[in-house]
Amino acid sequence: MSTATSGTSAASSGLSTGSGVRRADRARLVVQPAAVILIVGAVLIWALTRHNDATEAQTLNWPTLLSGTWQHLLITVAVAAIVVAAAVPLGMILTRSWARPVAPVFLTIANIGQAAPALGMIVLFFLWTNWEGFWCAVLPIAFYSLLPVLRNTIVGIDSVDRSLIEAARGIGMSSSGVLFRIEMPLALPLILAGLRTSLVLAVGTATLAFFVNGGGLGELIDTGYKLNRVPVLVTGAVLAVGLALLVDWVGAVLERFFGPRGLS
Repeated sequence: MSTATSGTSAASSGLSTGSGVRRADRARLVVQPAAVILIVGAVLIWALTRHNDATEAQTLNWPTLLSGTWQHLLITVAVAAIVVAAAVPLGMILTRSWARPVAPVFLTIANIGQAAPALGMIVLFFLWTNWEGFWCAVLPIAFYSLLPVLRNTIVGIDSVDRSLIEAARGIGMSSSGVLFRIEMPLALPLILAGLRTSLVLAVGTATLAFFVNGGGLGELIDTGYKLNRVPVLVTGAVLAVGLALLVDWVGAVLERFFGPRGLS
């Protein structure tokens, strides 16, 4: 009797803990963007309404701030598109039996891309191609952000229960059918988690785009630092942090609403 009671208590405790985690996740979906809006809004009001000198006024104005934020967002979106277009199909291919021997090679290359200093990669790409501007920043940042999506795609597909795959093949489903109708849907939560990490990496690394004339909020941070203008530095940094938190929130929303319902 006591054993049964203990088992029931443990199950109830587990359910309670799971419910608490889900409630916390739901609360975060509301609190996180609200906090970002409040903090960023307060900093913008302070920066734009204070008495700025001529140098600060050239930077702390709506056109400049909106332009820098828009450029930063475009870099992030372009990086995310490249990462998804490259990492997800590559991860799918590397989980096939005939491609598994070369999977460690691609993972090692992706690991090198993330382990290397982001600024060094951007500068080396600039020196190698003699490019500058938007794409000179986007391509090395995409390489830097590739690993989480590639690794999670491979791990997500490999973690699918083999009995489900065998059952699907047993009813005559083709290999491509198993991949797209069984493996990929079940791997989607892990893939989305990897994409969320890549997005945050892209936002943070995009502050370095100004080194190759790629634009973004890094220009504000650099200007504030070099000219010793604290309001400009703080505004650029807060906008970059706020954008990273909003992108992380978007990733959480994607995980919640596009992941399989039965796994949430």
